[in-house]
Amino acid sequence: MTADSAPPPPAPVPASAPRRPPAGAAVLRTEVTEAIRGAVFAELAEVGYARMSMEGIARRAGVGKAAVYRRWQSKLPLVLDVVPAVTAQGLPVPDTGSLRGDVTALLDVSARALRHPAVAQILPDLLAEAARSPQLAQALHGALRDAHGGIVAAVLAQAAARGEVPPGTPADLAVDLLAGPLYWRQAVLGAAYGPAELDGLASAVVAALTSAEQAAPDAG
Repeated sequence: MTADSAPPPPAPVPASAPRRPPAGAAVLRTEVTEAIRGAVFAELAEVGYARMSMEGIARRAGVGKAAVYRRWQSKLPLVLDVVPAVTAQGLPVPDTGSLRGDVTALLDVSARALRHPAVAQILPDLLAEAARSPQLAQALHGALRDAHGGIVAAVLAQAAARGEVPPGTPADLAVDLLAGPLYWRQAVLGAAYGPAELDGLASAVVAALTSAEQAAPDAG
C-alpha cells in the first residue's frame, strides 16, 4: 500500500471533548428504576415475599427481566431497597422544641404509615418470612433498627440537651415504647389508634422516658 492509498489518520479529539460511555455500558434510566421499585411494592402487597418473582416484578413494571437483573441480582436486595418506604426510613428528625411534641410527631407519622393498606400487608408478611429466612431476618431487623433507632436517638439527644431526659437514656427502650404499642394495636389486632388514644400514648411514653429510673445504668 502506497502512502497515497493509505487511509488518513483519525482526527485528533480535543482535550475538552466529553467522553462517551464505553460501548455496551448499561445506562440505568431513573424512570425504569422507579417503575421497578413500585412494582416490588405492589407485588409484595399482592402476592407476598415467598411468591414474588423477578419475572413478576418485570412484568408488572413493564420492563424486561434484564432491566431488573442489571440493578439487583435477586429479590432479597430488591426487597431491602424498598424497606425504607415500609419503615419510614429517611424521615426528618422532628424538632418541635419539646420531647412531648417530638414524641407526638413520631407516633403520628408511624401510625399513619402502619395504616397504609400496602404497608399493613407488607410488613407482617416480611416479618413472618424473616422467621424462616435468617438472611432476610438479619437485613430486615437491621433496616428497622436503623430506620427508627437513628431518629429516636436524635430526639433523645435534643431532649437531653433541654434537660428533659437524663443523659444516656437508651434509644432501644424509647423505640420499644414508641413502636411496640402501635405495632401491636394496628398490625396484630388490626385496630387503629384514634387521636385521643395517640395523645394518651404520647403522654405515657414521655412519662416513662423522663422518669429518673430510666437513666442508663452505670458502666461499672
